[in-house]
Amino acid sequence: MPIATINPATGETLKTFEAYDSAEIERRIALAAATFEQYRKTSFAERATFVNAIADLLEADIGELGRTMTIEMGKPLGQAKGEVTKCAGGFRYFAEHAEAFLADEEVAGAGAKKRAFVTYQPLGTILAVMPWNYPLWQVVRFAAPALMLGNVGLLKHASNVPQTALYLEDVCRRAGLPEGAFQTLLVGAGEVEGILRDPRVKAATLTGSEGAGKAVASVAGHEIKKTVLELGGSDPFIVMPSADLARAVEVGVRARVQNNGQSCIAAKRFILHEKIADEYIERYTDAMTKLVIGDPLDEGTDVGPIATLAGRDEVAEQVEDAVSKGAKVLCGGERDDRPGWYYPPTVVTEITEKMRIYREEIFGPVASMYRVGDIEEAIALANDSDFALGSNAWTEDEGEQKRFIEGIEAGMVFVNWMTTSYYDLPFGGQKRSGYGRELAAPGIREFAVTKTVWID
Repeated sequence: MPIATINPATGETLKTFEAYDSAEIERRIALAAATFEQYRKTSFAERATFVNAIADLLEADIGELGRTMTIEMGKPLGQAKGEVTKCAGGFRYFAEHAEAFLADEEVAGAGAKKRAFVTYQPLGTILAVMPWNYPLWQVVRFAAPALMLGNVGLLKHASNVPQTALYLEDVCRRAGLPEGAFQTLLVGAGEVEGILRDPRVKAATLTGSEGAGKAVASVAGHEIKKTVLELGGSDPFIVMPSADLARAVEVGVRARVQNNGQSCIAAKRFILHEKIADEYIERYTDAMTKLVIGDPLDEGTDVGPIATLAGRDEVAEQVEDAVSKGAKVLCGGERDDRPGWYYPPTVVTEITEKMRIYREEIFGPVASMYRVGDIEEAIALANDSDFALGSNAWTEDEGEQKRFIEGIEAGMVFVNWMTTSYYDLPFGGQKRSGYGRELAAPGIREFAVTKTVWID
């Protein structure tokens, strides 16, 4: 894939970039390693000054930055601006809380005559391999805690969001951070292995496909380096008879089509109790047909284009495969013939295990509907997936809520709401959705040296 801004609303290539050569990659890795030796010595107060300045600049740049993200990957402009605001909040959150998260932890009764404690120290240069779907927030989830911990970062961003990637390096520099504290590497996927094998790079974090995660994890494992992986999901959205049906429909539509359906934590498999299934599907389908599809720069647009032509075609092929094997499409289901890479909000029913969409993640605005007879059948179907990132369970019954929390295999369970990411909640999955956590205290400690100290 070329490193280029290609507007998914039109298919037009707007700007291309030359990949860095080996000499420039070496220069940047060396700069990161040298910068770390000085940056690690800064105080939390100094780091907080830098990080809060980034937040201020993000808010000042919200109009231009939001437009850049929309043009590069197609998310509706209002959602892009919301992403900028969220990122500013993320930087401020870690500026405020990092010192407490990383404070020495005293250990009583360990046997030391004088004192025993655990201390957290920065690890070094961290490589971040990031996706295009949330081109700012995905990076900030790593960058904000890393910078407050005292680590430095190298960003290998997706090749279709180069302007957002370069902005992130620039905003860190404008905020006063040392030049090597956060750098963007304009490189293709083929350069990642060599960068990760470099002894000056101490760990890696990746959000992306299962294949990319396997590749990075295997290299890191060979080099004995820490990794955090978030590899997508096929989140269940379970609705029981006691649920507030109107709200479950409203939130369910939003949970499926957010970011044009291109979210790892989007609700993808709607598992409905048979007592409410007909009504839910009817209401849901009606709501999906009323969504406005169009130019993502138009504030009135609900659903914009798929980010890449290959991505749009993949979604279409998954739906076509299901239809060819007996599934029914209640709305949408056909490629949009307008310029750009659009796919309409789609509802599919009568799905069987023979269909691709039963097992595969659908990265587009396609909702799969399933019917179940009871809570145990719902949990079994929810767990019948290789993915286990987030999950949603809608019920007012406290006993059912407890059963869902205990029984669903996922890194996150949201009851009567949609899966989302917050600064103060650990984010991550299990099974083939990856391992490790981002955000909150567990997230900032992932790339810390956890050091035991005994004073006798």
